Amino acid sequence: MTSSTETATTAHLNAILRSYTRESSIEVTPGPLSFAVADRQLTTVVAHASPTGYHLFTDVLVDGEPMAPEELVRLLSVGADAGEIDDLAARTAESVRNVAVFVGDSSAEHGPGRFLEAEQALALGHLTHPAPKSRDGVSGEELAAYSPELGGRFAVHWFEVDAELVSSDQVAGAPSLQGLDALQLMAALAGITPSAGTVLIPAHPWQAADVQKRPRVAALIGDGRVKPLGAQGAQWYPTSSLRTVYHPDLPVMLKLSLGLRITNSRRESTPTELRRGLEINRLLDAAYNAGTATAHPRLSIVRDPAWVALDEGGPTLTGLDVAVREVPADVDSYACVAGLLAPRPGGISRLSALPAVAENPAAWVASYVDEVLVPMLCLYAETGIGLEAHQQNTLVRMDGTGYVTGGAYRDNQGYYLASSHQRGLLAVTGLRDSTLAVVEDAIVDDRLTYYLLHNQALGVVGALGMDGVADERELLGVVRDRLSAALPGLKAAGPDGDRLAQRWLAADQLPCKANMLTRLKGIDEVVAPLDNQSVYLDIPNPLRIGAL
Repeated sequence: MTSSTETATTAHLNAILRSYTRESSIEVTPGPLSFAVADRQLTTVVAHASPTGYHLFTDVLVDGEPMAPEELVRLLSVGADAGEIDDLAARTAESVRNVAVFVGDSSAEHGPGRFLEAEQALALGHLTHPAPKSRDGVSGEELAAYSPELGGRFAVHWFEVDAELVSSDQVAGAPSLQGLDALQLMAALAGITPSAGTVLIPAHPWQAADVQKRPRVAALIGDGRVKPLGAQGAQWYPTSSLRTVYHPDLPVMLKLSLGLRITNSRRESTPTELRRGLEINRLLDAAYNAGTATAHPRLSIVRDPAWVALDEGGPTLTGLDVAVREVPADVDSYACVAGLLAPRPGGISRLSALPAVAENPAAWVASYVDEVLVPMLCLYAETGIGLEAHQQNTLVRMDGTGYVTGGAYRDNQGYYLASSHQRGLLAVTGLRDSTLAVVEDAIVDDRLTYYLLHNQALGVVGALGMDGVADERELLGVVRDRLSAALPGLKAAGPDGDRLAQRWLAADQLPCKANMLTRLKGIDEVVAPLDNQSVYLDIPNPLRIGAL
């Protein structure tokens, strides 16, 4: 029987090699593979060569000997900054330890329903990242409590804060707020009546301890203007992002700041991120995407209708803040794509286990493209709004047997706006500026090529190929056919609206994010400028394989 450490090691060796072979343009074909690195020879056997990059490697050796994942990272990173190599190697080792805990714990009690099942399913993490489960040294009881993979559950901590130090906003009449403003909602969730002139702000338990050590917050506590109240109220489940928490009996989720470095970034909110959620609400309410909503009514945007933040009336947050996120109606009909595609040690993914997929994987992929991918392209064509819809941010709605009935996007951070559409957007909102990430159209095209195509749609194809339930080349043909069928509607949605889909169908190479190189550059993708947010490179277009 394979031990949990062996499972974790194998998963990381695969993730590292998937990243490295893609980012170094090494051709991967079935059978033995060998290449030289820094005067050493790496050999492996390719058990599954994937046209989408989701390969399976076995017997990974360097000069004929096994090598730990963190040491393989060091070898493959020769030439990068020494400090960044040391950091990534340490994070990789930490990630291996965490995954060993996740796959080895059979006693964890997971939350109820399909929605939570998918949120808690990412035991192995990102399949093309060298350290997908690094969490800044969190271990032991904290790891168990804060990790969705272990069925973690905790009460949030609350702070009572002088009202004049706090900023907040909400969308008037948002159904999920149940007639309350943002500050009233906080008190209702805490089950506490705040003192006169104060308001309540929740925090993740880790963040609650950390912010009290920060000079700004410590000074406010010392002055009696911020009062820590400790853990209060309901037990919340962390979702796959760790910082967004969910309770099955409540109409809202809470997106909390979390200063832990997870993969590439510390997950603390910015003022722009909080305000962006409300701007998107107002855009949608103004029917800015009326054409998309009419043509594709089964795609929805999960709303973030309110926020509260301790910022002392200034432009900088302290780390105590919360965005309120609605819980979709019939939430247990939804599952995040990342959870559906996540490999299960010793078994196939949840996606491949669905009766609908087992019956006809090609039909499932076709409906997925029609109901999830194409509507996102239509929204971009009509409005210039590009969704950073990677696997974790994309929800699929399914019936009881797994047939696709719609989709949803969730995030108050990942919105791009093509600059050619900025004037039209401002005309709708009446604002002088937008909180969306306004950038040249070509850059948005590149980002959406990675997030919507490589990471999301081709991730579906790759997972079914890895599981052995379908031939990836046949499924790539399905994706091509459905994109081709969507071209007239995309062209009608806006000027040059079929541009991106046409590129995906015709280009020999397409841009793709390089996760390992991004990590070795020390880039924090949450705060980095958009035109230097990640390392991108061109790779062969999987949709062209077998198309000629």
